Amino acid sequence: MPSSDAVLFDLDGTLVDTAPDFIYCINLLRHRRGLPTLPDGSIRPFVSNGTRAMIQAGFGLTGEALDNTPLIDEFLDLYAEHLTRETRLFPALEQTLDWLDESGIAWGIVTNKPRRFSSPLIAGLGLEKRCRALVCPDDVIARKPDPESLLLACRQLDALPTASLYVGDHFRDIEAGRRAGMKTLAAAWGYIDDIATVADWQADTILAQSTDLLPWLKRRYATARSAALD
Repeated sequence: MPSSDAVLFDLDGTLVDTAPDFIYCINLLRHRRGLPTLPDGSIRPFVSNGTRAMIQAGFGLTGEALDNTPLIDEFLDLYAEHLTRETRLFPALEQTLDWLDESGIAWGIVTNKPRRFSSPLIAGLGLEKRCRALVCPDDVIARKPDPESLLLACRQLDALPTASLYVGDHFRDIEAGRRAGMKTLAAAWGYIDDIATVADWQADTILAQSTDLLPWLKRRYATARSAALD
């Protein structure tokens, strides 16, 4: 038997590089207000922390000013218009999904990105018929790091959590995976503001590059199948 019944991915910063379109929208907001373009590096590390973090990084707002700014809604409306302007799968992850499909290994996506954005994004990348589970915060009571969304995805895939793998680029992903009883893999290629902290997340495995994932999966499944034959 394979060592994982299913492979689940976080979306932004793990499976898909959405940062270019978020950065584009932040800078479009700035241009509307006569502000100069920010370099990618000033926004990219905050993408996995959500809209408020990107607005804070893009405009320096904090506290009550951040709580009450109309920039958040304006930003989200802009982003809905530009979901797949430059967004792409990370390098080698198309081949990884191909291999999972060819190997009969179920895969899905568990994200804190609302379905308003997630569903059209997945469709725009041509993945909607291949992704066998898409769980968004709209589908659960508690979002990650609570394990509810991961457990729901496993039920949808008829997979045992204890025999499945979750791949994510944020501490909350690893915490959610551990609380669900899953094996966890930290995607160090993602949107991480301090790479030195990844080792503190207590993931079962850390991979530096997205190109490392497919060889790692192949080794993992080959080892499991070999053990099952012994």
